[in-house]
Amino acid sequence: MTTAEYTVSGMTCAHCVASVTEEVREVAGVTAVTVDLASGALTVTSDEPLSDADVRSAVEEAGYRLS
Repeated sequence: MTTAEYTVSGMTCAHCVASVTEEVREVAGVTAVTVDLASGALTVTSDEPLSDADVRSAVEEAGYRLS
């Protein structure tokens, strides 16, 4: 198991958090996702190390960006 941390910009509400969580969960290998609205912190736990590009793509698909 590995854990990676990112910062997401542009989230303003619980719906934003849900959107990011849903998209990142779909990345292959992801086992858990935690998003903190106040800080923008995104913590992703996976079976093996993930590509930052895959996580970035998922966040952008939700309509936000990694800082």
